[in-house]
Amino acid sequence: MPTVTLQDIRSARERIEGKIAPTPTVLSASLSQKSGHPIHLKLEHRQTTGSFKLRGVSNAVASLSAAEKRRGVVAASTGNHGRALAYAASLEGLRAVVCMSKLVPQNKVEDIRRLGAEIRIVGDSQDDAQEEVDRLVAREGLVMVPPFDHPAVIAGQGTIGLEIVDAVPEAALVLVPLSGGGLVSGIAAAVKAASPKTKVVGVSMARGAAMKASLDAGGPVSVEELPTLADSLGGGIGIQNRLTFSMCRDLLDDVVLLSEEEIAAGIRHAYAHEREIVEGAGAVGIAALLCGKVKADGPTVLVLSGRNIDMDLHRQIVCGEVLAPGEHAA
Repeated sequence: MPTVTLQDIRSARERIEGKIAPTPTVLSASLSQKSGHPIHLKLEHRQTTGSFKLRGVSNAVASLSAAEKRRGVVAASTGNHGRALAYAASLEGLRAVVCMSKLVPQNKVEDIRRLGAEIRIVGDSQDDAQEEVDRLVAREGLVMVPPFDHPAVIAGQGTIGLEIVDAVPEAALVLVPLSGGGLVSGIAAAVKAASPKTKVVGVSMARGAAMKASLDAGGPVSVEELPTLADSLGGGIGIQNRLTFSMCRDLLDDVVLLSEEEIAAGIRHAYAHEREIVEGAGAVGIAALLCGKVKADGPTVLVLSGRNIDMDLHRQIVCGEVLAPGEHAA
C-alpha cells in the first residue's frame, strides 16, 4: 500500500523553505487551566494564504516538471486549497483554474479570483467540481493538483508535524481537523515517526464527515455534502482514494465528530480567549476540548488550520446569534 514517509516530509520541508511561513506554537492559558494539562495552539491559520493548504500545494507545484508547469494547474476546492493553488501558481506565472461547488462561501471564491485564478462554479458538491477538473485535464491538458490524496500534498502538510515535534516534543496528544485526510495523514506520519506513543485524533463535523463514514465502512464511501460552519471540511474522499484513507486507518487513534453548536463555541472561544480569528474548520480542536469529546491526558497540541471565514458570519457567531445548521450558507 503506498504511503508517505518521514523522509518524504523532510524533503518537502527543504523544497518549500522560503515559499511558506513556519508558524508559531503557543501555550493557551485558558485551555490549559480548563484541562489541567498544557494545551498548545499550532497557529497555522496565520499561514500566508490563511490556511495550511499552502504547504502541500507549494510542494506539489515545486515538484512539477517544466513541461507540466507550462500546461497550467487545476484543482477542485472548498476554498482554501484553491486559494493556495492560485497563490503558488501566481508566484511562478502559471495558469491556474479552480473548480468549486455552489456550497463554497462567496468570500473564498472572491479571494481566489483576486489571486488571478480562473474560477469554475459547478454543481452542489466537491464531486461535481471534480468532474469539471477531470474534463479540463482531458480536454485542455491541465495538470491536476488534488487537495489531499496526493503524495506531494500530504508530505507538504506533514511539515506541520515536524514543527509540532520541534516545538512540543513531549506532546501526548495532537488534535487535527479532518476532511479528506491530507492534513492529518501528513501530521500523523511525522509525529508518530518521532513519538509512536503520541496520540493523533482527527476532528470533523457531524454533518457529512466523509472520512469517518469511510473508516466505519472499511473503505471509501460517498456521503451527502451538507452546509456546515466547518465548510472547509466538506466533500468526499474519493471512491478511488489511493493514500489518505489507508493512512488515516493506520495512523489515527480516533475520530471525533462535532455538532454545529460545538463548532460555533470553538470559534467564539478562539476569539474571546485566544484573540484569534479562525474559521469553523480551524476551531474544531478547541471545540472538541471544550465540549469534552476529547480529554487531554498530557501536553496537547491543537492545529488551528485556517482563518478564511466570512467576517459577517464571524460577527454573528461571536455575538452569540443562534444559527440553524446551514443557515449561514443561505
